[in-house]
Amino acid sequence: MKAGSARIVIIITLVLCSGLNFIYPAELTINTDVLFEDNVLQRIEKESDDRNDLILLINHDDDGPLTNNLSRVQYLLDLEKRIINNINNSSLLSSGNDYVSNIKSPLNAWSEAFKSVNRSLENATKWADVLQPIIKDGWCGENTTIEEEFAFISTMLLLPNNLTFNVACPGISSDSSPNQAPSSNELIWMINVNHINNSEKDVEWSLILEWAEKMSDETEFKFTPAGVNMLFGKAQKIAKEDIESLLLPSILLLIVVLTIGLKDLKTSIITISSVGLIVAAEIGLLSSLGFSISIVDTIAIPIIMGVAVDGAFWYCKSSRKKEEVRKMLLIAMITTVAAISLALLSPIKAQRSLALMMIVGIVVDWVVTRYLLEDYYLSRRNKNTDLIYTQKNQFNSNSIFWPVGLIFLAIIAVISPPSVDVLDVKQFLSDDDPALDELKNLESNYILGSGSQTWIVIDAEGDNNEDLERILNFQEQLSNHLSIMSIDSGLYKSPLIVGLNHEKFDIDNDTIDSINNQNYKSLMNSNPVLRKHNVTTGVLISVIIDGQNSDAAVDFANDVRFLLSENNLEGEIGGDLISGSELAMKFAESRFNQIILAGIAVFIVTSYLLRSPYKASRIAVGTIAVGIAVDGMATIIGTRGVHTAPAVLLGMGFAADYLSHASGDHYSTKQDNLARWGAAISSASVFILLGIANFPPAQNTGRLLTLSIIFAALLATFLSLTFKIEENEE
Repeated sequence: MKAGSARIVIIITLVLCSGLNFIYPAELTINTDVLFEDNVLQRIEKESDDRNDLILLINHDDDGPLTNNLSRVQYLLDLEKRIINNINNSSLLSSGNDYVSNIKSPLNAWSEAFKSVNRSLENATKWADVLQPIIKDGWCGENTTIEEEFAFISTMLLLPNNLTFNVACPGISSDSSPNQAPSSNELIWMINVNHINNSEKDVEWSLILEWAEKMSDETEFKFTPAGVNMLFGKAQKIAKEDIESLLLPSILLLIVVLTIGLKDLKTSIITISSVGLIVAAEIGLLSSLGFSISIVDTIAIPIIMGVAVDGAFWYCKSSRKKEEVRKMLLIAMITTVAAISLALLSPIKAQRSLALMMIVGIVVDWVVTRYLLEDYYLSRRNKNTDLIYTQKNQFNSNSIFWPVGLIFLAIIAVISPPSVDVLDVKQFLSDDDPALDELKNLESNYILGSGSQTWIVIDAEGDNNEDLERILNFQEQLSNHLSIMSIDSGLYKSPLIVGLNHEKFDIDNDTIDSINNQNYKSLMNSNPVLRKHNVTTGVLISVIIDGQNSDAAVDFANDVRFLLSENNLEGEIGGDLISGSELAMKFAESRFNQIILAGIAVFIVTSYLLRSPYKASRIAVGTIAVGIAVDGMATIIGTRGVHTAPAVLLGMGFAADYLSHASGDHYSTKQDNLARWGAAISSASVFILLGIANFPPAQNTGRLLTLSIIFAALLATFLSLTFKIEENEE
């Protein structure tokens, strides 16, 4: 294919792929599904009716009494019904496609409890209408109905710890009376959100924030989203605001820096325009192929912008011949991709998707630079910058800087703290964000807030009596585990574990399907049976464990797996805390191995491309040195965790890129150094701007990549000073 035809094909392909954004618009979301794959939660979504529970804190506008104020209680009960029945579109979120499908509230549980003894909370004119005659033992006595027991549990879990129980459990304290309703100024709603066409599309948590604001404006109550999912909503909102506020300044800043470095405004605009087309084409193509692009993946956009300037500087400003620059940029692209590609093997979904975004962008940028812009860049080169070989010079007088640079980077790695953060939502919000204070308040005031929901799925047949017996034995043994939180009123104690109801179990005749038809109520797990095509495939057990101790969570998961094995059961445990803690532990154990493997990958690639094991070994060693230094800097300037791993690998990619440039067949001239540092400063300018973002992953990535560029450019400069024109490395 002729060069002109190739350019036309490339341009048409990029434009068509960009146009796919109008047909398959990217929906930028963030939740635990974006961060990591939890096989347990994925199975629950496919085989269970349960959905993620979102927490809303409810107070009256005057912050006064709520649950013992009859008119306010009745108003909220009526509001629940209006939302569930979608009166005046009250359940619809602003998207028009999502709606609140279910509400679990203590007030509804109270209503059902009163109905079970032939009293009506909705029709009462005063509390005495439902509290007289006195329910002596309240809802926590021995002779309570199923509805009354559920009302007590709901009161314990959905009202704050400092409530006055009154009729919920009058014997729990001296100030509680069966003549009065439970007393609190706030309560929790647990809501479910579904899509109108029942698709498995992820909930956009930021829409819940908007819906809660609307409900607060339209009623006399304050609805405050809380809990982990709402923190994801807040993080999503912050990230979108960062994109809107930083994208244009990044483009303008890069144009300014490029113009200063290249002394050519036209070339700067063409370079940045090509990057915009590349990013749009990539997003359109990936979206059309069903790839879900998350907020985290958008971090790749400024990274691709920063990488794209490399070719412009080396073609326009270096003293290398066209063939040399071609080879250098090809090697740089391949080594960068080789370093980043290890993230594609990561167990962390967010790392894999971000790596894919970066790799595709970097490869497409190389194609555009090589086949679309190369001739234009060369036409802008000042002719007197071409290298003239006049004599063989030995250029090794400053070779001491290379080992000194390596030692300096190694020292950074040695002195850095070894800690690794658990992968959770808190890494997506700044430490001073008010939402984290709200989470702490929830954790300190509510049993549900202080715990972390954990799920156990067990394979089983619905008509198999032996499976039922083994699972019930497992549940009984598990309920004694010290990590499981308990409801403890003094008179009533029960571990927060919900699975199969076994109170009336007939050991000889019952099966999972038969006992699941019994009357059963639960806040955490409305249906413990997993089904596929209406056939029972397993059992779902929900457990609340201490949410503040990640090490204990990992130990608990291991104990559960051991207990499953002891009972001859096949199953697995999952949940945000379990998955995040285990991934953090695996990352802590493997992060150095990942860096070494990336270095080995770079060595293999450069050794093949350069035909020089000596040069390849220096590039690989330098790449590893930058990798361990950036990994160390993560804890020096912030925190280290699975969220920093892509920045480390990309930093190694930059190192391989710059070191490859410095391993050419002649010593670096003034023009080469200008090209190297011009590209470095241009890339760093974008990363510095990214480093002031409010979204912590973007902020951390920007800061680490800025350091990576500095380390890589310095080390490449030191390596170029070791050049000897007489050496023969074949």
